[in-house]
Amino acid sequence: MSDLTELRERLQTQRPVGWDQLPDFALYMDQVLSYMDRQFIRFGDDDVLTAAMVNNYTKSGLVPRAEGKKYSREHLAYLTVICILKRVMSTRDMDLLIQEELRGQRPVEDGYAAFCASLDKALNITADEMAGRTDADGLADAAIHFALLSYAAGVASSRYVSLLRQQKEQAGELPAKSKSKKEKEHD
Repeated sequence: MSDLTELRERLQTQRPVGWDQLPDFALYMDQVLSYMDRQFIRFGDDDVLTAAMVNNYTKSGLVPRAEGKKYSREHLAYLTVICILKRVMSTRDMDLLIQEELRGQRPVEDGYAAFCASLDKALNITADEMAGRTDADGLADAAIHFALLSYAAGVASSRYVSLLRQQKEQAGELPAKSKSKKEKEHD
């Protein structure tokens, strides 16, 4: 099927640009929105980034505030990460990972490069898994296969995030999660 062939080709080739290829000059909101359309794989208008979304990400602290009304390459890196991760994890989990990877001990440039390298591997693995799964008769089987891969990866990701959160709480870098009523009664 040509749609699946196109998807596989996009998984093999379409990547967010690297740090050095992100614009090194400030962009206005409409330019950011137009630029971000090229940063991740999407079909249709379902995942289009809007100004309201950018403002909400900024208000919630996921993205640094704009400098005046202009956005830098750092903003584009944050938005790229968010636009990709929002499909598979909660805002709370994204915030923890962004704090660790983009605002942690290393420069944003290095965190973004690590993110892009991991994304590249994941997209290549998925494209390879698609080989031989493009016939119309096997759509349901293929969809289940990829849903189960997504489930397994989601379980693993969720556990890694939980362990990271625990680690950060124990180190005093995050407020400890409040105990449930049942946990309080046990104490």
